Amino acid sequence: MSSVDMLIEKLNQALAFELRAINMYAHYAAYVNGIHRIHLNPLFTTEATESIQHANIVRGAIVKLGGICVTERHDSEIVHTENYNEMLKFALDTEKYASELYHGILQSVEQIGDDELFDSIEGIYFSELRSIEEMRMLIQ
Repeated sequence: MSSVDMLIEKLNQALAFELRAINMYAHYAAYVNGIHRIHLNPLFTTEATESIQHANIVRGAIVKLGGICVTERHDSEIVHTENYNEMLKFALDTEKYASELYHGILQSVEQIGDDELFDSIEGIYFSELRSIEEMRMLIQ
């Protein structure tokens, strides 16, 4: 398997995980309640929107590299809860996993020498790191 094929495979893993994140954050935005809804509904909605943007960037990269984009979300469970602390913990786990995916992708992009793609993925990676810190600060 060529380095470009391996990169496409990693990008498809990230795309599938972004599709999962969209669903999870939209679900949590709908179910967060009480006083926490004031702050967490917009946060979760923003994270869902960010995941849509990330998915679009990743799709573009896959197409640019000549690959075929997945259409199914990652199969890891989205746990239903109405407990805001649990939502934040699941969100933190999601962001950690995503940052690990993008870290690995960056290494693969570096190998093929595509500076434009590297910059795009690096932007997503930094966004995931910021989200990790945001979730950590919100967890009680």
